Amino acid sequence: MTAFGMTAFGRRTLLTASLAAALAASVSTVSLAEDGELTIFDWSGYEDPAFHPKYVEKYGDSPTFTFFGDEDEAFEKIRAGFKTDLAHPCSQSVVKWREAGILQPLDTSKIRGWNDLNPGIMAMKNLATDADGKAWFMPWDWGNTALTYNSEKIKREEVTSLKAFADPKFKGRVSIGDNVDDAYALASLVIGLKDWTAMTDEQFKQASDFLREVHKNVRLYWTDSTEIVQALGGGEVDLAWAWNDAGTQLANEGKPFVINRDTAEGLTTWVCGYVMLKDAPGNTDKAYEFLSDVNDDPEVAKYIVNDWGYGHANAKAMEAVDPEVLKAKGYADVEKFVDKTLFQSPVPAELKTKMIAEFEKIKSGY
Repeated sequence: MTAFGMTAFGRRTLLTASLAAALAASVSTVSLAEDGELTIFDWSGYEDPAFHPKYVEKYGDSPTFTFFGDEDEAFEKIRAGFKTDLAHPCSQSVVKWREAGILQPLDTSKIRGWNDLNPGIMAMKNLATDADGKAWFMPWDWGNTALTYNSEKIKREEVTSLKAFADPKFKGRVSIGDNVDDAYALASLVIGLKDWTAMTDEQFKQASDFLREVHKNVRLYWTDSTEIVQALGGGEVDLAWAWNDAGTQLANEGKPFVINRDTAEGLTTWVCGYVMLKDAPGNTDKAYEFLSDVNDDPEVAKYIVNDWGYGHANAKAMEAVDPEVLKAKGYADVEKFVDKTLFQSPVPAELKTKMIAEFEKIKSGY
């Protein structure tokens, strides 16, 4: 492993959308209560014990996991008083969370393998450390949002460009995430923008206009990996802007799905990881043990690459992954796609607010 480089429909009815929103809100409050001394606010799926086998071996159980649907939901819930020890945001949210005063810095001396974290990831602007050298974020999983398609229904030559998402011939066959960051990453790439932190008003309009064209083709806006895997695997949609794990899971099941990382415009890369909340109520030693266990265990790296199709942020742990597997997942030569990648680094607060408001209008058909 080299260094990371720098690395349905029209719109659903109002009733259905309201029910979905209510369900999403309720899901975010549901916990898998196991080890009550450590609570982790996470994306659904990461409660899998295969991600923290050493923790289970040491303490006899997994931490308690509580789930959120997206990072903005998680942020608002924490600011409203929700208590948790650790949370799992991604690169574009780190600065916002830190500046809101909801985090506490990490004691990196208590995290095994901290110095083995990929130098390229650690060098990403405003990611892991601040200007004073304090660490606020432990990068852990990274991956892409890329064009994923059913190769039995769509020919490769039909999806060599991300503009395919707006092609009328795919009307009702498309899905993109109900995720403002991934949506605007897609649109930014299409308009030729690789650094979205410097997006102008005109570029914002161009990106939003493209998403309105995409909306005409969208059958569903997926909210989690399970939903998009089922939609693709069940034939509900044939073309998706999806995370690595969707195409990986389907391909592992022998289904005809391909992740095209070589479109004319490229793909987007995100880095996610763990933060410690300012008023963490649980056992601090267990929190650091969890961070250490997910960070330095080669078996975790193998699992996240093999079964989820993501990369692990610990370079040493990634060395344990079979080179052929890395090649198959697209990570044998990270440098190869870096020049065509939009990294989801933090955007200015004003721009993010505009993106959120505009994406809601787009999804509503306005």
